[in-house]
Amino acid sequence: MSSELPVPRTAVPVGITDPVEKARAELKAALFAIEEKANVPKRVAVAADQGITSARRFSRESPAIAAAAVVGVAVAVGAAVWGIVRLYTR
Repeated sequence: MSSELPVPRTAVPVGITDPVEKARAELKAALFAIEEKANVPKRVAVAADQGITSARRFSRESPAIAAAAVVGVAVAVGAAVWGIVRLYTR
């Protein structure tokens, strides 16, 4: 029974001796790495999910501070909108 860890898509497996198979594995890993780097919507979705998870954890650990932060952001957004409308109507 082997205890090998799964190889990430962007890595080349160790132990390939055939030069053609090694070149194919390197090309495949390079193409997957380019795809991961260029897929901006997926990267944004992952970052948003991580942010939501950390915000939920923070709100569970410190509900009073989280509520104060929400009120503070709402006041800041309201003040910004009020200021923009006031500047526009002058």
